[in-house]
Amino acid sequence: MRSSGVGSARGARAALNGLMNTPTTSRRALRKPVSRVSTGVPGLDDILCGGLTAERVYLVEGSPGAGKTTLGLQFLLDGMAKGEPGLYITLSETADELDAVAESHGWAIDDIAIFELANDETLDPEAQQSILHPAEMELGETTRGVMAQVDEVKPLRVVFDSLSEMRLLAQNPLRYRRQILALKQFFAARACTVLMLDDKTAESDQHLHSIAHGVISLEQIAQEFGKERRRVNVLKMRGIPFRGGYHDYVLEKGGIRMFPRLVASEHHENFQPVLRATGETRLDELLGGGLGAGTNTLIMGPSGVGKTTVTVRCLLAALERGEKAAFYLFDEGLGTFLVRNTSLGLDVRPYLASGQLVLRHIDPAELAPGQFAAMLRDAVEQDEAGFLVIDSLNAYMQAMPGEQYLTLQMHELVSYLNQKGITTMLILGEHGLVGAMQRDVDLSYLSDTTVLLRFFEAGGKLRRAITVVKNRTANHALTIHELLLHSGGVEIGAPLAGFEGVLTGLPTYRGSTAMMVSGEDVGG
Repeated sequence: MRSSGVGSARGARAALNGLMNTPTTSRRALRKPVSRVSTGVPGLDDILCGGLTAERVYLVEGSPGAGKTTLGLQFLLDGMAKGEPGLYITLSETADELDAVAESHGWAIDDIAIFELANDETLDPEAQQSILHPAEMELGETTRGVMAQVDEVKPLRVVFDSLSEMRLLAQNPLRYRRQILALKQFFAARACTVLMLDDKTAESDQHLHSIAHGVISLEQIAQEFGKERRRVNVLKMRGIPFRGGYHDYVLEKGGIRMFPRLVASEHHENFQPVLRATGETRLDELLGGGLGAGTNTLIMGPSGVGKTTVTVRCLLAALERGEKAAFYLFDEGLGTFLVRNTSLGLDVRPYLASGQLVLRHIDPAELAPGQFAAMLRDAVEQDEAGFLVIDSLNAYMQAMPGEQYLTLQMHELVSYLNQKGITTMLILGEHGLVGAMQRDVDLSYLSDTTVLLRFFEAGGKLRRAITVVKNRTANHALTIHELLLHSGGVEIGAPLAGFEGVLTGLPTYRGSTAMMVSGEDVGG
């Protein structure tokens, strides 16, 4: 006995055949206008440049644990919020398991119709019945149940989980491909937007890729240390533009959140390129007038030389002018950071309390690079921060898979911040204390301004030196000065004209330059 769904499918196929015999211009005139459907996953619609094309079948593939079920539920919940009925067809999980997933995210899925195919009768290997017999469209008991459920619910959004079970039931690639095509035609006749989930148990299944209107690939990558990384790649999307390449995403309570890869060229903005004071007169003179809006400054030097302290001096000057700022601290603990700067007369706590300054401690072992880029964008576009600090790039590099990718990521980040008119300060630690220094990565070519700090020995004491070796936007001084840190903050002395070889750490004294009073000098 044939179901009413068979007649509908045959009618739809006949209509499609008739449509194929009409001229191209006529087909275009008869075709409904293309509309977009949001996915319900933050960031994914941006990657897709507006969402999915409605009434099409899409493949979402990924290994177990990548978040396919969560993405499917978010897709259906988004539809329910818009008044679009949803149906979750599951071959691999029970309704109770799906509800447990939803509960873990704080969701209620009572309004989503769930149809379980995972029962003893369906999975009986002796049943010898395929889900669809495409040649004659004769349906087995399971398929009649699916079609009856679809006709009863009349869903606009469907999630089919998972195709690996169908692959096993089909028993051979030809029948499997025909079954997928039959399902595609069945859902198309009912104007459903469908996500078909696949756990990639087959090594390479190009059947699905060729049939699906679009393919979204989810990946979960184990790290040798720290949290696993997840990334998404849109392999195919017919008829619409999308952002290619890999994009990071996180799976946490509340669902999946994706972070579209930052493309700096998309964020041009007009701003006034003014110079702003750093709070230390001689530092302004060294820089050629101060720090420029829309530029980034790289401060390099060994551990303890005062890189963070000099940066905080510049930060405090911006806060005192009324600018909003964000400080991302990778290396130092928040408590140590606040206590040390307060002891140096650089107390930023009032600005933290007022919300003018956002101070975040970042754990690189738990951070996805795209997630950090999203933090910066939120600080600039939502919190309206005009001054931004990353301390330090050494720790941030640990969140990246390799030096090459760090360089590319930083290029996009600093270009984006520059185009937004942000004053950015980047700190890079060097290995060693005196003598030749080594760096984890050379990012000096990306910086607009490069400030170099060094230890040197003179008069039986360990001293600090500061100089500006590069500034693209101003005529900077080429002199080397002594740097002093004390309870009054940062102080820069006269040029060290009487010394040679200061930057090597072992200078020779050939003049009468007086050293600054160093009784109060403290560690940086």
